[in-house]
Amino acid sequence: MSLTLWPVTGVGEVGPGDDLVSLLLERLDEPLRDGDVVVVTSKIVSKALGLSTAADRDCVIDAETVRVVARRGATRIVRNRAGLTMAAAGVDASNTAPGTALWLPHDPDAAARDLRVRLRRRAGVEIAVVLSDTAGRAWRRGQTDIAIGSAGLKVVNSLSGTQDTFGNALHVTEPAVADEIAGAAELVAGKTSQAPFVVVRGLPRHWVGDHWAHPQSGAATLLRPDDEDLFGLGARDAVEVAVGTGRPVGFPAPEPDAYDRVLALAAPAEALVEVTATDPATFVVAVKDDSDEALVEAGRVSERLRVAARAHGVDVAIEVRPSGARGR
Repeated sequence: MSLTLWPVTGVGEVGPGDDLVSLLLERLDEPLRDGDVVVVTSKIVSKALGLSTAADRDCVIDAETVRVVARRGATRIVRNRAGLTMAAAGVDASNTAPGTALWLPHDPDAAARDLRVRLRRRAGVEIAVVLSDTAGRAWRRGQTDIAIGSAGLKVVNSLSGTQDTFGNALHVTEPAVADEIAGAAELVAGKTSQAPFVVVRGLPRHWVGDHWAHPQSGAATLLRPDDEDLFGLGARDAVEVAVGTGRPVGFPAPEPDAYDRVLALAAPAEALVEVTATDPATFVVAVKDDSDEALVEAGRVSERLRVAARAHGVDVAIEVRPSGARGR
């Protein structure tokens, strides 16, 4: 595969109500072709839709936050109303008028579909549209552009069921095509050149078309649901949730051996109490003598059981039995 990418420059400042399709077509150096992908920065989509305010940026972040994933000082990584996990909910104050904050469309795939329909009608060719935005990555410094919205593009190229060059079966290999295209487009557009559109040419023709334009094939399919997300909370934030109240959000679904793991995590450090399970969700903490130390240990173990159970997303009942008490 050989790709050609070029930025569309000279667009200028975009405001509420501006026709992005006209702005693009009027500044193309050559006509679009069947199979082309147009990458559009989410910023100009937000500007054209009027998703901006002069209100305090922190207030906008609060309004766009569904839940906090991690917090360190003033920095907040959150799940926003578009379903994306991003710093500051994706609210942006760069490349816009001073004192102005922009927020992302709440349905980026729908915005991409709308642009694609209008662009296809005007250009008369079969194309795809990707909405891009900049995001950080867990475990790595720096940022890269990702696809937050897509229409008409095969966003993931699943290689499951195929073989590598050594004949090994591939099971989970799924290149995120839409994200890779968004990152490549950012390389040629840059951050300061006022090039909000990038045309990508050369993808396999069957990766672009109406069969990838329905709502179930957009960039939202790249988002992991909460019960599959192994990193739904930051380390400190996970501890806070585990010792808090209410049902944890952002934790993976309970595993089959969750109760066994809870019991193992809460094993007493001293031989003053004994923990048994009368059924998978009921634990008995039996105190072996009447000493103060044994009672303190029973309380400590009971709390460890509660915290471990919350960390694994399961409900448990805990009974503390004093020394000499008989089982039910």
